[in-house]
Amino acid sequence: MGTARFILIAEDKGSLRRALAKDLSIENEFKTTEAASLREAGELLSAQDVRFDAVILDLGLQDGDVLAWCMKLQQQRHKVPVIILIGGSNDPDITAAFDFGANDYVAKPVHPTELLARLRAQLRIFDNREDAVLKIGLWEFYPSAKLLQGHPTHRRPIRLTQKEAEILKLLYHAGAKSVSRSVLLDKVWGYSSAVATRTLEAHIYRLRRRLEVDRTECRLLLTAPNGYRLQAMCQPTVDIYG
Repeated sequence: MGTARFILIAEDKGSLRRALAKDLSIENEFKTTEAASLREAGELLSAQDVRFDAVILDLGLQDGDVLAWCMKLQQQRHKVPVIILIGGSNDPDITAAFDFGANDYVAKPVHPTELLARLRAQLRIFDNREDAVLKIGLWEFYPSAKLLQGHPTHRRPIRLTQKEAEILKLLYHAGAKSVSRSVLLDKVWGYSSAVATRTLEAHIYRLRRRLEVDRTECRLLLTAPNGYRLQAMCQPTVDIYG
């Protein structure tokens, strides 16, 4: 099984919010965090020790301008897909949501299969966007271009191999949790063997040499009991208020 994707659900109706969280968590494909207001969602997005792969955002939240909030979120350098929940198939609401940066919408009452399909589609699109940029420590990682750049002590970008980029993307999407060697082997190489395990270790070694400023100490890419993980400080901070 692959690593779970982290989803923020911002919905003020507790019963619906909990139902959505339950529906998305059934097969362990997603891990959800709930927010009952825009302010709570903003605080969660701004926390340094967590990050999210997508946001499900109720258009009817009452503690602020939801569309302006959505636009500000999408103006951040490290964007995430946003799926808007609307009260019905109201064309003006849908048009405005897209104009303000929403990636998709689902009309209430929400059907779990439709939400799952739209969420998966948006994550696939986002992962393959040419301008997708993931923050890893002081590095900016461009998965599509397989580039690391932006570190203040490295003027030139570092080009990764396809396998290195895939490993780094899997570790990033796992957050601060470890990814087992078996999952990395399955997702990156498609099989598991003693030879592949040594190959994985060689790729991890090269990734560390690229990521770590001090090569005598691992600060970003850590070894875990069953695999590898990125340090929690690697996760991006989203300033939704500033």
